[in-house]
Amino acid sequence: MSATVLLRQLQLGLAQTTLDLNEIQQQKLIALVELIHKWNKAYNLTSVRDAEDMLTRHIIDSVVVAPHIQGQSFIDVGTGPGLPGLPLAIVMPEHKFVLLDSLGKRIRFIRQAVFELGLENVTAVQARVEDYHPDSSFDGVLSRAFASIKDMLHWCQHLVDSQGTFLALKGQVPSHELESLPTGFTVGDIIRLEVPGLQAERHLIKIIKN
Repeated sequence: MSATVLLRQLQLGLAQTTLDLNEIQQQKLIALVELIHKWNKAYNLTSVRDAEDMLTRHIIDSVVVAPHIQGQSFIDVGTGPGLPGLPLAIVMPEHKFVLLDSLGKRIRFIRQAVFELGLENVTAVQARVEDYHPDSSFDGVLSRAFASIKDMLHWCQHLVDSQGTFLALKGQVPSHELESLPTGFTVGDIIRLEVPGLQAERHLIKIIKN
Protein backbone atom coordinates (compact mmCIF):
# COMPACT_ATOMS: atom_id res chain seq x y z
CA MET A 1 0.00 0.00 0.00
CA SER A 2 1.64 3.24 -1.15
CA ALA A 3 1.70 6.42 0.90
CA THR A 4 -0.23 8.18 -1.87
CA VAL A 5 -3.09 5.69 -1.68
CA LEU A 6 -3.14 5.88 2.12
CA LEU A 7 -3.17 9.68 2.01
CA ARG A 8 -6.12 9.66 -0.37
CA GLN A 9 -7.97 7.25 1.92
CA LEU A 10 -7.23 9.49 4.90
CA GLN A 11 -8.44 12.61 3.09
CA LEU A 12 -11.67 10.90 2.04
CA GLY A 13 -12.23 9.85 5.64
CA LEU A 14 -11.45 13.28 7.10
CA ALA A 15 -13.88 14.87 4.65
CA GLN A 16 -16.67 13.00 6.47
CA THR A 17 -15.67 14.49 9.85
CA THR A 18 -15.43 17.98 11.33
CA LEU A 19 -11.63 17.73 11.56
CA ASP A 20 -9.55 20.21 9.57
CA LEU A 21 -5.98 18.95 9.43
CA ASN A 22 -3.15 20.63 7.59
CA GLU A 23 -0.84 18.86 5.15
CA ILE A 24 1.87 18.25 7.73
CA GLN A 25 -0.58 16.63 10.15
CA GLN A 26 -1.92 14.40 7.39
CA GLN A 27 1.58 13.36 6.39
CA LYS A 28 2.45 12.53 9.99
CA LEU A 29 -0.63 10.33 10.35
CA ILE A 30 0.38 8.42 7.22
CA ALA A 31 3.96 8.13 8.47
CA LEU A 32 2.58 6.71 11.73
CA VAL A 33 0.66 4.04 9.83
CA GLU A 34 3.83 3.12 7.95
CA LEU A 35 5.81 2.92 11.20
CA ILE A 36 3.23 0.68 12.88
CA HIS A 37 3.12 -1.51 9.77
CA LYS A 38 6.92 -1.78 9.67
CA TRP A 39 7.42 -2.51 13.37
CA ASN A 40 4.44 -4.84 13.53
CA LYS A 41 6.25 -7.47 11.49
CA ALA A 42 8.89 -7.88 14.19
CA TYR A 43 7.17 -6.71 17.37
CA ASN A 44 3.56 -7.85 16.85
CA LEU A 45 2.14 -4.53 18.08
CA THR A 46 -1.36 -5.10 16.68
CA SER A 47 -3.41 -7.95 15.22
CA VAL A 48 -4.30 -5.69 12.28
CA ARG A 49 -1.82 -6.53 9.52
CA ASP A 50 -2.97 -4.49 6.54
CA ALA A 51 -1.89 -0.82 6.35
CA GLU A 52 -5.21 0.27 4.88
CA ASP A 53 -7.08 -1.40 7.75
CA MET A 54 -4.66 0.19 10.24
CA LEU A 55 -5.50 3.62 8.87
CA THR A 56 -9.23 3.10 9.41
CA ARG A 57 -9.28 0.95 12.54
CA HIS A 58 -6.44 2.65 14.41
CA ILE A 59 -5.80 6.16 13.08
CA ILE A 60 -9.19 7.50 11.98
CA ASP A 61 -10.82 5.56 14.82
CA SER A 62 -8.58 7.53 17.21
CA VAL A 63 -8.73 11.04 15.75
CA VAL A 64 -12.55 11.22 15.61
CA VAL A 65 -12.39 11.53 19.41
CA ALA A 66 -10.55 14.89 19.23
CA PRO A 67 -13.59 17.21 18.91
CA HIS A 68 -15.18 15.66 22.00
CA ILE A 69 -12.44 16.05 24.61
CA GLN A 70 -11.64 19.12 26.67
CA GLY A 71 -8.54 20.08 28.63
CA GLN A 72 -4.82 20.44 28.08
CA SER A 73 -3.21 17.34 29.56
CA PHE A 74 -4.15 13.72 28.95
CA ILE A 75 -2.83 10.29 29.82
CA ASP A 76 -3.47 7.32 27.53
CA VAL A 77 -3.39 4.24 29.77
CA GLY A 78 -2.60 0.83 28.28
CA THR A 79 -1.74 2.70 25.12
CA GLY A 80 -0.37 -0.34 23.24
CA PRO A 81 1.34 1.00 20.12
CA GLY A 82 0.27 4.55 21.04
CA LEU A 83 -3.47 4.41 20.38
CA PRO A 84 -5.29 6.72 20.59
CA GLY A 85 -2.53 8.90 22.05
CA LEU A 86 -0.18 9.27 19.07
CA PRO A 87 -2.87 10.16 16.49
CA LEU A 88 -4.48 12.57 18.95
CA ALA A 89 -1.12 14.20 19.70
CA ILE A 90 -0.66 14.81 15.97
CA VAL A 91 -4.08 16.45 15.53
CA MET A 92 -3.94 18.30 18.90
CA PRO A 93 -0.37 19.69 18.96
CA GLU A 94 -1.14 22.28 21.65
CA HIS A 95 -2.11 19.57 24.14
CA LYS A 96 0.15 17.35 26.26
CA PHE A 97 -0.08 13.56 26.19
CA VAL A 98 1.49 10.92 28.42
CA LEU A 99 1.37 7.47 26.83
CA LEU A 100 1.65 4.71 29.41
CA ASP A 101 2.13 0.98 28.93
CA SER A 102 3.81 -1.78 30.91
CA LEU A 103 5.38 -3.53 27.90
CA GLY A 104 8.85 -2.36 26.91
CA LYS A 105 8.52 -3.15 23.20
CA ARG A 106 5.49 -0.88 22.92
CA ILE A 107 7.20 2.00 24.70
CA ARG A 108 10.31 1.56 22.53
CA PHE A 109 8.10 1.82 19.45
CA ILE A 110 6.33 4.91 20.77
CA ARG A 111 9.61 6.65 21.56
CA GLN A 112 10.90 5.90 18.07
CA ALA A 113 7.65 7.19 16.55
CA VAL A 114 7.83 10.36 18.66
CA PHE A 115 11.40 10.92 17.46
CA GLU A 116 10.71 10.23 13.77
CA LEU A 117 7.50 12.27 13.70
CA GLY A 118 8.98 15.16 15.69
CA LEU A 119 6.25 15.14 18.32
CA GLU A 120 7.14 17.49 21.18
CA ASN A 121 3.89 17.01 23.12
CA VAL A 122 4.26 13.29 23.93
CA THR A 123 5.95 11.57 26.88
CA ALA A 124 6.19 7.77 26.85
CA VAL A 125 6.20 6.00 30.22
CA GLN A 126 6.80 2.31 30.88
CA ALA A 127 4.95 1.44 34.07
CA ARG A 128 1.90 -0.28 35.48
CA VAL A 129 -0.78 2.37 35.83
CA GLU A 130 -1.28 1.75 39.55
CA ASP A 131 2.45 2.39 40.11
CA TYR A 132 2.53 5.66 38.16
CA HIS A 133 2.11 8.77 40.30
CA PRO A 134 2.54 12.01 38.35
CA ASP A 135 3.36 15.36 39.94
CA SER A 136 0.03 16.84 38.87
CA SER A 137 -3.40 15.56 37.85
CA PHE A 138 -4.50 15.14 34.25
CA ASP A 139 -7.52 16.73 32.62
CA GLY A 140 -8.46 13.42 31.05
CA VAL A 141 -7.65 9.72 31.24
CA LEU A 142 -8.01 7.98 27.87
CA SER A 143 -8.59 4.26 27.57
CA ARG A 144 -9.02 2.25 24.38
CA ALA A 145 -9.44 -1.49 24.88
CA PHE A 146 -7.47 -1.25 28.12
CA ALA A 147 -9.86 -2.73 30.66
CA SER A 148 -13.45 -2.75 31.83
CA ILE A 149 -14.72 0.65 32.94
CA LYS A 150 -14.84 -0.53 36.55
CA ASP A 151 -11.18 -1.61 36.43
CA MET A 152 -10.19 1.57 34.60
CA LEU A 153 -11.73 3.72 37.35
CA HIS A 154 -10.21 1.61 40.10
CA TRP A 155 -6.67 1.67 38.68
CA CYS A 156 -6.71 5.24 37.35
CA GLN A 157 -8.68 7.26 39.91
CA HIS A 158 -5.47 8.79 41.32
CA LEU A 159 -4.65 10.34 37.92
CA VAL A 160 -7.39 12.98 37.93
CA ASP A 161 -8.92 15.33 40.47
CA SER A 162 -12.59 16.41 40.68
CA GLN A 163 -12.15 18.44 37.48
CA GLY A 164 -10.84 15.52 35.45
CA THR A 165 -12.74 13.17 33.15
CA PHE A 166 -12.35 9.50 32.29
CA LEU A 167 -12.69 8.92 28.55
CA ALA A 168 -13.38 5.31 27.62
CA LEU A 169 -13.39 4.39 23.92
CA LYS A 170 -15.76 1.48 23.44
CA GLY A 171 -17.57 -0.36 20.68
CA GLN A 172 -21.19 -0.83 21.67
CA VAL A 173 -22.41 0.98 24.77
CA PRO A 174 -21.37 -1.30 27.67
CA SER A 175 -24.65 -0.96 29.57
CA HIS A 176 -23.80 -3.70 32.08
CA GLU A 177 -20.53 -1.93 32.94
CA LEU A 178 -22.22 1.43 33.38
CA GLU A 179 -24.84 -0.06 35.71
CA SER A 180 -22.13 -1.10 38.16
CA LEU A 181 -20.03 2.06 38.42
CA PRO A 182 -18.12 2.36 41.68
CA THR A 183 -19.34 4.87 44.25
CA GLY A 184 -18.12 8.38 43.53
CA PHE A 185 -18.34 8.20 39.73
CA THR A 186 -21.06 9.39 37.35
CA VAL A 187 -21.59 8.99 33.61
CA GLY A 188 -21.23 12.46 32.15
CA ASP A 189 -21.98 11.73 28.51
CA ILE A 190 -22.22 8.94 25.94
CA ILE A 191 -21.23 10.04 22.44
CA ARG A 192 -21.73 7.91 19.36
CA LEU A 193 -18.67 8.25 17.15
CA GLU A 194 -18.90 8.02 13.38
CA VAL A 195 -15.74 6.44 11.97
CA PRO A 196 -15.61 6.74 8.17
CA GLY A 197 -14.89 3.37 6.59
CA LEU A 198 -15.74 1.40 9.72
CA GLN A 199 -18.99 -0.54 9.92
CA ALA A 200 -18.77 -1.33 13.64
CA GLU A 201 -20.25 0.82 16.40
CA ARG A 202 -17.99 3.19 18.33
CA HIS A 203 -18.81 5.21 21.44
CA LEU A 204 -16.98 7.59 23.75
CA ILE A 205 -18.06 7.22 27.37
CA LYS A 206 -17.28 10.21 29.60
CA ILE A 207 -17.18 9.51 33.33
CA ILE A 208 -16.83 12.18 36.02
CA LYS A 209 -15.22 11.77 39.43
CA ASN A 210 -17.60 13.28 41.98
